[in-house]
Amino acid sequence: MAENDSPKVVGMARSYMTPVGYTQRPAVKKSVCDRNVPPAADSIIGRCEYYYRPLHCAYAEKVEKLPSINEVVAWAQQSFDPWAENDVSVRLLGKRDQLIPPECTDSDWSRHSNFMMRHIGCSHKPPSYYLSYGYYYCSNYGAKLRPWLSNEGKAWLAMARKKLQENMEDGLKQNMRGDIILMTSQRPGNGSFTMTDVKKYQLELNDSAFLTFAFNTHPLAYLDAGLADLPFSDLAKIAGQPSIQEWGDRRTWGQAMDSGLVVGKNWVNQALSRLMAK
Repeated sequence: MAENDSPKVVGMARSYMTPVGYTQRPAVKKSVCDRNVPPAADSIIGRCEYYYRPLHCAYAEKVEKLPSINEVVAWAQQSFDPWAENDVSVRLLGKRDQLIPPECTDSDWSRHSNFMMRHIGCSHKPPSYYLSYGYYYCSNYGAKLRPWLSNEGKAWLAMARKKLQENMEDGLKQNMRGDIILMTSQRPGNGSFTMTDVKKYQLELNDSAFLTFAFNTHPLAYLDAGLADLPFSDLAKIAGQPSIQEWGDRRTWGQAMDSGLVVGKNWVNQALSRLMAK
């Protein structure tokens, strides 16, 4: 076994015989890169904290003041260093043994913190989606949207959040098995997608590929949660949620078109059914 092949070991050192008066401490390099993604606990699925927990002061100080989702994404991708705040690092490292096992229920667990504890000193950063489109969107836009929805719309919002995270878990699990991610709607006619360009164990490590994967799961989650069955008043409010800046991302247009085609077809079928019933 090569040095530090074990994901449970974060540092190794050798001991040497030295004179009694020698007081210089040897440097111990701390590094681990565990690419195996353990499954999340069922109890966290459907909660915004599945993606990220706002432990970092930088999140409150920076992200909550940024005016657009695009700026949040750019900050998460380019500027945010999850290891920069020593108190957060010490807190999470002190719980490392609890945060990396499968189905962890620790109060500090999230996909983001789990990634941090599996990638120490190896230069890998957590997917920006966890903090931005995941937690920020869930806790910001979702919270603002919910009060304006009907009871059916509120139930859809909760189910869509759950479906999004279930799809993410499914994709991560598939990437542990091989190079292909294949996902099909649970409802007939709601579509499917296939990704063949993500190598085994690499999905979390390729930020662009992870964003593409996550956006591909959105239409399936929205539709499987019952988007096409909602009243028009709810659909109008939901459609207005992506911030105007986000529409500059082709992936947003893609998920909107994929969802819209099915919703539109469902509305046409309902209208025809009403006409035939007269």
